[in-house]
Amino acid sequence: MRYLRPYSVYLLKAILSISKVTIYTDGAARGNPGPAAIGVVIKDETGNVIATVSRRLGTTTNNQAEYRAIVAALEKALTLGARHVVVKSDSELVVKQINGLYKIKNAALRPLYVEAVRLIGSLDSFSISYIPRSQNAAADALANQALDGF
Repeated sequence: MRYLRPYSVYLLKAILSISKVTIYTDGAARGNPGPAAIGVVIKDETGNVIATVSRRLGTTTNNQAEYRAIVAALEKALTLGARHVVVKSDSELVVKQINGLYKIKNAALRPLYVEAVRLIGSLDSFSISYIPRSQNAAADALANQALDGF
């Protein structure tokens, strides 16, 4: 009988982890504040969807939901082993705040911003850019599914 040498756990983790991902995020609130949810789509380097998040948040504002989508996306990417992350969001405010172009004037957004920056600090590289809502349909659909209770 021939035995195969098992891979070490560390080697398997390196083989199975995803180094670079592109993430599409959306936060939605019906009313401002109102019932809110997030949608996240994570794609690997070849554009294949490797993970999604669709979650209700309870009552919050649209901007808080946008930040919570980014935080959830970064947490998921890190659990997948991502080291290089590109985020695309249809929230111009959040993108400009994370890029340091806008100040965070709303006190309720500051802890969410701080949490996002903490997670970003765990990565080797990170960028975030604004995309029009029309280019964010999959994340938008996931947020709306969560809002609709599906």
